[in-house]
Amino acid sequence: MPKTQYYTATTIDGFIADDHHSLDWLFEVADDGSNPFAAFFAEVGAFAMGATTYQWVLDHDDLLKHPEKWTAEYGDVPAWVFTHRDLPAIPGVPLHFVRGDVRPVHAAMTAAAAGRNLWVVGGGALAADFADAGLLDELILGVAPVTLGAGAPVLPRRLPSTRLSLSAVERRGEFAYLTYAVAPPAV
Repeated sequence: MPKTQYYTATTIDGFIADDHHSLDWLFEVADDGSNPFAAFFAEVGAFAMGATTYQWVLDHDDLLKHPEKWTAEYGDVPAWVFTHRDLPAIPGVPLHFVRGDVRPVHAAMTAAAAGRNLWVVGGGALAADFADAGLLDELILGVAPVTLGAGAPVLPRRLPSTRLSLSAVERRGEFAYLTYAVAPPAV
């Protein structure tokens, strides 16, 4: 059964980006080659991200000049970008710019994924929208050995412990990976 998963790196103090929307802190952590992202992404058939995440990736990897970097990382897996502003499309990349309710987008992503998992890249507000709609099945956090003190939170609103069930804990180098099953909201 395919899952909708919010898989993200976070600091010990619960931030996914610094207060300048940067992920540079993540690249400071020593990589021992045990990053599970490739295995995770091999199961993904579609993914969604917010405008701030898209803009950061676009700028960080200079994707308008080097669209092959996106393809090298994500292949031809379709992506939906939630935005309220005009953003440039990466040439040759299967992108859908959307706004509003996550439910119809989730349905379109599910159809495109053809039985594979859906990945909610981030940010936290977008992942929370999926959780609020009862469409988030799993929360996978790669906890990095760094603190920021401020920035973009993993989830910017309360998700009660009654909705979360710890299903896996794994050490990968200096990262602790925590996986939680997410139950739908109480009716």
